[in-house]
Amino acid sequence: MAQLFEQSKKVIEAHLAGTSVRAISGSMIAYEGNVQFKSAGFGGGDGVLAGLKRRATGEKLSLMECGGNGRVFFAVNGQNVTVVNLNNETLQVESQQLLAFAGNLRTDIRFAGVGGASAGQGLFTTTVTGQGQVALLSAGGPLIHLEVSLQYPLIVDPDAFVAARGNLNQSFVTDVSWRTVMGSDAGEAFSLRWDGQGVVLIQPAER
Repeated sequence: MAQLFEQSKKVIEAHLAGTSVRAISGSMIAYEGNVQFKSAGFGGGDGVLAGLKRRATGEKLSLMECGGNGRVFFAVNGQNVTVVNLNNETLQVESQQLLAFAGNLRTDIRFAGVGGASAGQGLFTTTVTGQGQVALLSAGGPLIHLEVSLQYPLIVDPDAFVAARGNLNQSFVTDVSWRTVMGSDAGEAFSLRWDGQGVVLIQPAER
């Protein structure tokens, strides 16, 4: 299985030994060794149903596959990077924040509900399931890991949401009067609420 490493705060390094990784198209910034690149289609799985999902959601998760022997380096617009290890788990990811993934993983698109958003974040979530590693992007600084407990739900700005893992249920909160107080009355008409037990990852900046 290919291995992903945080080469620096803003660059992911993939080690290939007759293996492959998938990454966002155009994110490769350098490579060495005998590495081949080809289109890997779009996230959301394969087949007619996946195509209908992508058309309905407007998903544009264009992927490339990098295979062979060597090292490949990935980055996007100077954003911070984080590697998350999955052990037969499901990670819910905002598709714009997914950089690369390696291992026995599959992607899909999950309908999260109708929230009445103007931007659309949080309505459809890309899921990555299985065993392997996922590299995530975050704007404004490193990812912030927020624990969610059974006693305390977590409310998140959809533009700050990056990923979530664990036994969590997502719903929508339409009382966003706090945005007016903060001078952000334009934009989303809802916030994301997370109940259960797990971890939600957010970025210290809005999309």
